Amino acid sequence: MMNSRQVFTAFILVLTIINASSALDYSEAVDKSLLFFEAQRSGKLPVTQRVKWRGDSGLYDGYQQNVNLVGGYYDAGDHVKFGLPMAYSVTMLSWGAIEYGRSMTDLNQMGHVLSAIKWGTDYFIKAHSQPNVLWGQVGDGDSDHYCWERPEDMTTPRTAYKLDIEHPGSDLAGETAAAMAAAAIAFRPYNSSYSDLLLVHAKQLFWFADRFRGLFTDSIPSAKEFYTSSGYLDELLWAATWLFRATKDGSYLKYVVDNAASMGGTGWAVKEFSWDNKYAGVQILLSKVVIDGDGGAYTATLKQYQAKADYFACACHQKNAGYNAPLTPGGLLYLHEWNNMQYAASAAFLLAVYSDYLSAAKSVLNCPDANVQPQELLDFAKSQADYILGKNPKLMSYMVGYGQNYPIHVHHRGASIASISVLHSVVGCVQGFDAWYRRPEANPNTVHGGLVGGPDKNDNFEDDRSNYEQTEPTLSGTAPLVGLFCKLHSINSQYVAGPTPTQTKGQPNSYLPPKLAAKPYEKPGSPVEFFHTITDSWTIGRIAYYRHKVTIKNQSEKPITSLKLEIENLSGAIWGLSPTQNKNIYELPKWIKVIEPGSECSFVYVQGGPQAMVSVQSYH
Repeated sequence: MMNSRQVFTAFILVLTIINASSALDYSEAVDKSLLFFEAQRSGKLPVTQRVKWRGDSGLYDGYQQNVNLVGGYYDAGDHVKFGLPMAYSVTMLSWGAIEYGRSMTDLNQMGHVLSAIKWGTDYFIKAHSQPNVLWGQVGDGDSDHYCWERPEDMTTPRTAYKLDIEHPGSDLAGETAAAMAAAAIAFRPYNSSYSDLLLVHAKQLFWFADRFRGLFTDSIPSAKEFYTSSGYLDELLWAATWLFRATKDGSYLKYVVDNAASMGGTGWAVKEFSWDNKYAGVQILLSKVVIDGDGGAYTATLKQYQAKADYFACACHQKNAGYNAPLTPGGLLYLHEWNNMQYAASAAFLLAVYSDYLSAAKSVLNCPDANVQPQELLDFAKSQADYILGKNPKLMSYMVGYGQNYPIHVHHRGASIASISVLHSVVGCVQGFDAWYRRPEANPNTVHGGLVGGPDKNDNFEDDRSNYEQTEPTLSGTAPLVGLFCKLHSINSQYVAGPTPTQTKGQPNSYLPPKLAAKPYEKPGSPVEFFHTITDSWTIGRIAYYRHKVTIKNQSEKPITSLKLEIENLSGAIWGLSPTQNKNIYELPKWIKVIEPGSECSFVYVQGGPQAMVSVQSYH
């Protein structure tokens, strides 16, 4: 029998284990992600602004061109308002709200999400000053990058650049049309008149983009060095697809079908989804039309779109007969050397959405190497999100401000210089480089929610302000994470999580790639179902230890009492069950007298090596 000291020691051990094994908090990640959009705001900040180290900026944008272009978002760690990635980011925010609005509402974040979307769409309404005119950029990347100063102190030229019938930009206009259409869907339940206004602009912009075709970088050459567009045909399909979803007007569906081959929609098989390449997004959106049975006479062509959606999903999931998307040794999708993390984030969001579409139809993904269940797609999407939040070889969160270990020398002008509310004097263009850019100390302001560029192909990362390829955050990186984290937060306890990487005691940092724990054996006809989760792992010497959580759920229609479990191969300590006089037989604590239908309880054990085998011994 344990004495009081032993009981107290055991209690402290339980608390220590529970605290050390806390799972990733996706709700916190959602909140931090939305803060990043507030940090990137240009213009007159609202009284509801939560990021207090920022101030008003860009209040005369468009003044020289006699157009009001105040507002919108700064693109990354600089102060240029690039239209293409900004519009893509608004599209992704809106898509997240459309798919995962219930989770956003449950998290009390829908208001912040809609505010983030509207900060962008309000700007686009101003920028779309005439039916065939779209102001596509404010600021010049070259001159902006010569200075290191806060947005509130900007001295660089704020030249505005526009698209019109003589200077077309189908990619930029098409993406902006998609953003307006997606935002119209997101706002429909909350502000129908604003939704209608967004659709007016979306339709005009699509007509402009389709009627007057060309690359936006040919019309705005200063953008080419920073956001080189690979083409505009995908954006035209993307815009038409979103307009069909927003309006149910069959002419837009006919457009994507009639142009399926000529615009590459059913021809391009891709492994990337990004601000530049929308094909995978188009293909997955149109797959939903097929899955929902709404294809009608167009079903045959839409199934060709779905075949390419399957290619993307299979390639990401490494089941594509060798034609797979590259992964780092730690499991991160690795597509580009420069700011790669944004591509992993976009792919993860897309896979989560496709998983939902397939799951709703009780379908599977038919890959060349194997049939893939929707849950497996979601598991892979989760692995990318978890890598971002710290389950990686560096044990570093690549989302700034999340967790205990994240980049602190972020390549971001506003974050790296003391706030205007603290340092009232102007920080000049060159002074910023001398006094702030080159200083070894951490940034004085935390740009919460910024997704930095991330590690290289070998999972290596250098937290250096001058290492902009790895330490600069972008709008297009964080935008898809809002919806993805909301989805992951909404997953109920039936989801089986992987082990949390922790630092090896007495050894260099160790990393255990996510693995699914096997479901314990259940006797036929059992009224309960077990869900086995590994919530933490660590290594002492050469032995890896795991904290196992087993959830017991009453899946019958009757209450269960006097439940006894048989637990075999248990070599460690156990909490939440009481041992009986019989070997390997345990019962519920005395305060749990009954498990009602649909209810659940759980217990925890810690041990090295394989998991224990849990089964029902008896019950009433």
